[in-house]
Amino acid sequence: MFDEPLAINISEENCPVTAVISHVVRPRREQGYEAWFHGIAADARKFKGHLGVSTIRPQDHLHPEYVVILKFDCYDNLKTWLESDTRREWIERLQPLIEKPEDIQTLTGLETWFTLSNKPMMSPPPRYKMALVTWLGVFFTLPQLNRLLVPLLSGLPVLLNQLISTGLSVVLLTYVIMPRLTQLFRKWLYPISYTSSATFRNKQVVNKSNHPEV
Repeated sequence: MFDEPLAINISEENCPVTAVISHVVRPRREQGYEAWFHGIAADARKFKGHLGVSTIRPQDHLHPEYVVILKFDCYDNLKTWLESDTRREWIERLQPLIEKPEDIQTLTGLETWFTLSNKPMMSPPPRYKMALVTWLGVFFTLPQLNRLLVPLLSGLPVLLNQLISTGLSVVLLTYVIMPRLTQLFRKWLYPISYTSSATFRNKQVVNKSNHPEV
């Protein structure tokens, strides 16, 4: 699914990795690309650490661009898939179907917490904004979690107690707290995108008023 290995900071190699890939498909080759995608996705699922793969289909059929979202549990497992003979064979089959080399983005660490489900290709927010929203999530999560866990874990060794509490905190932040905070603060995290969307909607309203339907 990829044309070249991804460069990722070694300190993040044990973090979940999300790769976002875009393919601009040649006109009238969409059906062939769909078949290609289902085939390579089925093989990718067989590899260790695979967490999921999905695709966003194009809006513009004159220049159809597919966005593929691939997730692995760590960089090492992603790298194994990238360098596999299986993937290399699928990439060779892809070449006649696409107009130009694929575009690849990778998200690791905090960036994966700030991905909007309907805007996967959007650049992550500034680091200070991610830090503030993450701090807010931790601030509300840890006290509540500690209040619930202290009576249950008080008899355990300190290290085991910390291992369980921090593990649950990360799970809650990743799958529950941060997705909701990202949606709640989306206009502050991505002001340019939402300003552009509002401007586009206003133009549509003006155009409809100037050219009413018969």
